[in-house]
Amino acid sequence: MNLFSLASGAGAPEGAPAICSRKACRAGADWQLLWNNPRIHTPERRKVWLSCTEHRGWLEDYLQTRGLWKETLPFTAGTAIGEQQGGNS
Repeated sequence: MNLFSLASGAGAPEGAPAICSRKACRAGADWQLLWNNPRIHTPERRKVWLSCTEHRGWLEDYLQTRGLWKETLPFTAGTAIGEQQGGNS
């Protein structure tokens, strides 16, 4: 089951607005949630889910519950860190 929509980033058209990774949310991104899966990623690798302010807590909880969350940083165009993801990658 895919809980998230594709965030602007990998596979998104050039110049497309950055949107929240929460399924069905079309709001602009305000936050970048950095995470990695220690079972498949090296410790320094960071993947990114983007989030609007409304869904930040939900997405952080989802990642924290699974032991994947590393940190949350403000997002502005041009400040994305790592690889933007929009699914359970």
